[in-house]
Amino acid sequence: MGEARVQDRRPENAVEPVEAPGVDPSALESVVERDRVDDLDDPHRGEGDGERQQSEDQPVGPPAPGSFVPRGPAALHSGDDGSRGSGYGARVMARSPSPPSGSPAGRPLDPETWVVSGGRPGGPGAPLNTPIVAASNFEPGGEHYYSRGDGTATVAAFEELLGGLEGGTALAFGSGMAAASAVFDQLAVGREIALPTDCYHGVNQLADDGAERGRWAVRRVELADVDGWRQAIAECALVWLESPSNPLLEVADLGEICGVEHAHACLVAVDNTFATPLNQRPLELGADVVMHSATKFIGGHSDLLAGALVVRDESLHSSLDRSRTLLGGAPGALEMFLATRGARTLALRLTRGQESAGELAARLSEQAWVSRVRYPGLQGDPFHDVASRVLDGPGAVLSFELSCTAAEADEFLERLQLVRAVTSLGGVETTIERRAKLAGQEHIPATLLRMSVGCEHVEDLWADLSGAASALGA
Repeated sequence: MGEARVQDRRPENAVEPVEAPGVDPSALESVVERDRVDDLDDPHRGEGDGERQQSEDQPVGPPAPGSFVPRGPAALHSGDDGSRGSGYGARVMARSPSPPSGSPAGRPLDPETWVVSGGRPGGPGAPLNTPIVAASNFEPGGEHYYSRGDGTATVAAFEELLGGLEGGTALAFGSGMAAASAVFDQLAVGREIALPTDCYHGVNQLADDGAERGRWAVRRVELADVDGWRQAIAECALVWLESPSNPLLEVADLGEICGVEHAHACLVAVDNTFATPLNQRPLELGADVVMHSATKFIGGHSDLLAGALVVRDESLHSSLDRSRTLLGGAPGALEMFLATRGARTLALRLTRGQESAGELAARLSEQAWVSRVRYPGLQGDPFHDVASRVLDGPGAVLSFELSCTAAEADEFLERLQLVRAVTSLGGVETTIERRAKLAGQEHIPATLLRMSVGCEHVEDLWADLSGAASALGA
């Protein structure tokens, strides 16, 4: 392999960060300007329609990821002929030409450093961590007025952290479904939505319920059908992608799909929950919106509900912020504090879970009691090639199908002692669930088990899985 080819992936439309009062601008690069609404019982608002007053020397807009420029699929190890390398880990860090002040030796920060250092207060006497601001309202004249519309410093810290990781401006929500609902709220009545055939069941239900009420029409496209998605972008008002998908671990070629021109106002959104911003950054690939269920890998400890959207377009940000306010999607102070604290260890948790997931997937694929393993990190997986192009790593979630009945699969789960048979994923503990038992998951094979691999020792996890299989006589 030749030397790594490094590219500057600073967005062309980047603007200089907003200077937040009382915050070190080199540490926190942007303050989100919120689009307030008239009905918030706010008699002391600024002039006009209630928008926050902003001085001329404080421009508003999507932040430039100046603390670091995320690794993207174009930043690869390359040969002398310019050909791309292959396999996970081939990507290298694209460094910003203008490192922020305060970084070591003038060196821009890697995402794994930003997740630890971003979103912190600055200045003499400031706390190292943004504390829980347990307040619904504030005295007039400051940065916040009413937390449903303005948030708090606790919310802003989380949004700064996640926005920097994804290369955009983040909006925090009370749950992933609240975030998804805000995206769907952008649609006019009678428009069409495109969803993957394998999609998180909550989003499926949201789409189906809206269709039954006459709000929109729904089409479904196989995740691997690039031409089908391009056609959907040309014809639909919203294209909703989820990659890797839940729970079949299918991977979309987001570069080929999101990069297609969609100037006719189709909104292209990507659920990036499984990949996390450390493995995939859809905004770099042409997506308009990135969604996260921060309940999962971002929070990482199974102790909160939160969601987030990340965008680069200022008007879209304002519209989504308005939906959050009017639909009551604002997050709680404690949840935002926990999500920020949990995100600090994302790189460590993802690295450990990803390594163990790869080892477990390889071992499971050799067992007679397993009929199929779905994990894009396996060379024989049908999505391995595309995953190697668009992801920086295969992730910490895998699915496998047992060679037995659904009832026996449930008994397998009951015999597990270390792996927790509960719903949800992305925590420090390994969890597993038979997804086909849920309503709306009829397309899932009956014995498929989705497993989110945590931070336990891989040999202990394997002993638990193989022991449960042995107890069933497998």
